[in-house]
Amino acid sequence: MLALALPRLLDVPAASRRSMSVVERNVATLRPAYWLLLLSGFVEPLLYLFSIGVGVGALVGDLTLPGGTVVSYAAFVAPAMLASSAMTGALAETTFNFFGKMKYLKLYDGMIATPVRPFEIALGELAWAMVRGSAYSAAFLVVMVAMGLTTAGRAVVALPAAVLVGFAFGALGMTIATLMRSWQDFDLLGSAQFTLFLFSGTFVPAEAYPAVLRWVVELTPLYRSVHLIRGITLGEGGWFWLLDVLYLMVVLGVGLAVAGRRMQRMLYR
Repeated sequence: MLALALPRLLDVPAASRRSMSVVERNVATLRPAYWLLLLSGFVEPLLYLFSIGVGVGALVGDLTLPGGTVVSYAAFVAPAMLASSAMTGALAETTFNFFGKMKYLKLYDGMIATPVRPFEIALGELAWAMVRGSAYSAAFLVVMVAMGLTTAGRAVVALPAAVLVGFAFGALGMTIATLMRSWQDFDLLGSAQFTLFLFSGTFVPAEAYPAVLRWVVELTPLYRSVHLIRGITLGEGGWFWLLDVLYLMVVLGVGLAVAGRRMQRMLYR
């Protein structure tokens, strides 16, 4: 997997420094309005948590998980909102912003005139996306602990899991961005993202779906993300966590490799 995800990066320390230069460039160009966008990415899942997890949860009552554990509906929904927040933050940075820089601003055309290579640009943009995604995840976990929806110890373990989710979706987002032809294509991405949000065990257990639909749902990256984070925050899952982690690492590795190679073709043509 490492060989697939890091093509031609023989000098890893130098490649890391060049990737970090992309992150430093993004930090240097921040505008005050950008922080409002960051705030919106955190507020949206929080509103879902309060409106559905707490509001509708008062009508639904407690849920019995497959393992026999009984939890409140808010505790069931909260980790799904955390996974969705990590997905949304990573995709927003690596699709819309990445596409604009590459197709319209031609920012990366100037970067490749320096020693920075396309794969290192992709890695740097992914790292920058995870600065945003990690901030969302940490803030949301603090809210979950304050509301008694998980323990502080489980929240500490859930944070790196949420970061992994963000990395996986960030790599996937960059691959998608290299396939986009115009801004109109992002309508399809929005529809796909909302479908994942609704049908990834977010608001109901996957067992509630018909058998065929359940298998489809369980193969989606957001479901694996929700399953991983929910298992950690609720203390369930066991060795199945390893399957979720492996799945997300494969998505991360393949996404980075494909995005890096497609960027190389697009920038050097």
